[in-house]
Amino acid sequence: MARGLFITFEGGEGSGKSTQVARLAERLRHGGIETVVTREPGGTPLGESVRALVLDSSPEPVTELLLFAAARAEHVGKLIRPALDHGTWVVCDRFIDSTRVYQGLLGGVPRDLIGAIESHSVAPTVPDLTFVMDLPAEVGLKRAEARGALSRFDAQSTDYHRRLREGFREIARAEPARCLLINADRDPDTIAGEIWRTVSERFLVKAP
Repeated sequence: MARGLFITFEGGEGSGKSTQVARLAERLRHGGIETVVTREPGGTPLGESVRALVLDSSPEPVTELLLFAAARAEHVGKLIRPALDHGTWVVCDRFIDSTRVYQGLLGGVPRDLIGAIESHSVAPTVPDLTFVMDLPAEVGLKRAEARGALSRFDAQSTDYHRRLREGFREIARAEPARCLLINADRDPDTIAGEIWRTVSERFLVKAP
C-alpha cells in the first residue's frame, strides 16, 4: 500500500488556514482520496487538553515549546503516522513551522533546541507540502477581530504580527521544495483553486 501524503497549512492569525484546509480535504475526498483533517495543537485528547491549557494561560516560551512538543509527539504517533502508513492523506492546520516562528523567532527559544526536540518528536514524519498563507498583519488582525473573542496570540501588537508574518515568509524562502507561499489576500475560491492546482500537479492527482 502506498504511503499517504502529509500536507500542512501555516500562517498568521486570520489568514484563512482553516477555510482552505476544509476546502482541500473536501476536494480530495470528492476525488476518492481518503483524507484526515487535523490541527495543532490538538488532534488527540492530550493535544486538545494542551491547546486549552496554553490558550488559557501564558507559560514561558520554553514551557510552551515543551507542552506543544509533547502534544505533537502524541499527535504524530497516534494519528498522523498511522494514517499515512495506511495510505490516508493527512491535512493539518499548523505543524512544526508554527513552533519555529511562535516559540522560536518570537519567543526567543534557541533554534538548536527546537531542532533537537523536532528530531525526537516528529522525524521522520515531516510534511510533503506546506502552504504558507501570507497576509498583511493589519488585514489578518481585522479578520481575527471579526471572528469574535481574540486568543492571547490574536491580541498581540501589530508589530508582533508583522514579525510573525515575516517569520513564515522566511521559512518559505528557506525551504522552497516543501513550502509554497500563497497570497491569502484574495477571495477564498481563487485561493482554493491555486492550492488544488498545486496539489494536482505535484502529486499527480487528477482534478475531479
